[in-house]
Amino acid sequence: MNYSWNWMVLLEPSPTGEGSYLWLLVTGLKWTVATALSAWAVAVIFGTIVGIARTWPLKLAQTASKVYVTVFRNLPLIVQLFIWYFLFPELLPKELAAQVKQLEYGPFYTAVWAIGLSMSARVAEQVRSGIQAIAVGQVGAGLALGFTTGQLYRYVLLPQSFRYIVPTLTTDFTTTVKATSVALTIGLAELTAQANAVQEYSFQVFEAFTAATILYVGVNGVVAVLMRWLEKVLEVPGMSIGK
Repeated sequence: MNYSWNWMVLLEPSPTGEGSYLWLLVTGLKWTVATALSAWAVAVIFGTIVGIARTWPLKLAQTASKVYVTVFRNLPLIVQLFIWYFLFPELLPKELAAQVKQLEYGPFYTAVWAIGLSMSARVAEQVRSGIQAIAVGQVGAGLALGFTTGQLYRYVLLPQSFRYIVPTLTTDFTTTVKATSVALTIGLAELTAQANAVQEYSFQVFEAFTAATILYVGVNGVVAVLMRWLEKVLEVPGMSIGK
């Protein structure tokens, strides 16, 4: 079988009337970036809270946070998406469920929430490891100065732990970008969904997904450069892992 390459197909108008096939991919990229950034915000907020709870000197907090991490790390993302999108509204009161189902950007909100919570479990473990990497003597010094537990985390543990874990957070952020592709299963028109639409309309499957691949690599390349810059900005001599 001989495949007929035609890169110019990307410049042809799409049957949807929304511009060219390339514009469909760019539109999908916008949804991918918006979803990834929003989900990452959710992941960092919840992950930090859970990561703190993993090391908090209260057994109940440690147990609850461990259960949280275990559930979200071991439940496949696609299952979590289906639970939030299809099952969760059915558990709400009828009037509220009807409003949730009629949300204009329902798939987007669901993807942000599901991906964010799933990634928050990974962030939580990074935060926990960063906190535990700090010398015990610093904790003792903080307590000796009269810091409360909350002040100890705010002024001593968290600022240093985040500087330790920036490189691993970079990996988690790029993973978040890639995880958005699963959202096509609930109808979000992100980059992978649009690439699939392009190949269905044009029958040029390799061009569609090659272009999508280039866009994914470009986005993650920008993320890597920005996070590397952030790592340099936050670096403290003698604190960097591996130095």
